[in-house]
Amino acid sequence: MIVINDVSSALNAYQQALGRLSGMTPAKSSVAAEEAKSSSDFGQVLSSVMDEAVGTVKNAEKMSMQGIAGKADVQDVVLAISNAEQTLDTVVALRDSAIKAYREIIQMTI
Repeated sequence: MIVINDVSSALNAYQQALGRLSGMTPAKSSVAAEEAKSSSDFGQVLSSVMDEAVGTVKNAEKMSMQGIAGKADVQDVVLAISNAEQTLDTVVALRDSAIKAYREIIQMTI
């Protein structure tokens, strides 16, 4: 069990987690795998992406609770929360793009 007593040890743990993140090689995403299938449609791809996003956020919540209970490593908690934050940023960007496209379609003259 790791107990953080000061800000410098928390910062050190965060930097170590970021080091783990930057050292990872990007794996083929499920979105790319879904797009490779010719039989899948946009709705199925969107549904699978949203399911994956929800799973990432739930994992971060689970890791946070384990961290609070002292059952998880601080680096793992920070990594899970960082992944959830990136996922949320991506979902928000997709939502903004969809809203922008919808507004452009609405403003088109027929």
